[in-house]
Amino acid sequence: EVDVEKLTSEKNKQLNIKDSLNSQRDSMNERKGVNQESVQKIEVLLPKISSVNDRYNMISALYEVSTGTNRGQGRPSLETYVQMHCLDQINRRANLRFKTMTDNKYELRRRIEDDGSELGLDLNVKDFYTGRERNVHTLSGGEQFQASLSLALGLADEIQANSGGIKLDAMFIDEGFGTLDGDTLNKAMKALEDLSQGNKLVGIISHVDELETRIPSKIYIKKDESGIS
Repeated sequence: EVDVEKLTSEKNKQLNIKDSLNSQRDSMNERKGVNQESVQKIEVLLPKISSVNDRYNMISALYEVSTGTNRGQGRPSLETYVQMHCLDQINRRANLRFKTMTDNKYELRRRIEDDGSELGLDLNVKDFYTGRERNVHTLSGGEQFQASLSLALGLADEIQANSGGIKLDAMFIDEGFGTLDGDTLNKAMKALEDLSQGNKLVGIISHVDELETRIPSKIYIKKDESGIS
């Protein structure tokens, strides 16, 4: 005997499974079509992505070089590197006067750390009497004035040498002479007098009485009783 009801139930069950599988097949075919379309688009974009990635790597490397982060700590940025080079040029010109003012005792040098790294724009002074380098801040007040004056003159020389058409015809120095002893004052004034022998005007703003006899042209500023100059 055949159990028709049971077979019918089994048939309906298998039909439901078939419909479910057909639905899954249709869904997979639809996904397959979308994926094939995506693959085609990706294949077109891959060369462009590779080109953009290569350019990104190049720009990223240049950025790290310019910021000094490409090899960890102890590497200056590109901006600082250029400034260091300019400072070396200014020091070279400044030392022509600084060594004269100090009887060849001192020379300005950009500081290099003990590990050999060049991190910035700090200055040392080479003391030829002791053979050692030390921080520029260890100079006396008069010696610091000589160093500052030498750097200012060195900067002026460097600007004129590297900037076509720019001429610095006048320089004004405000105070600092009161910290100098007689011999140091003579050397500083000699350097300024030599500078003014050319086509430059050197103006000195000072309260040091001794300078009055050495400066041929003077402007006196005095206050009246109301406090007006």
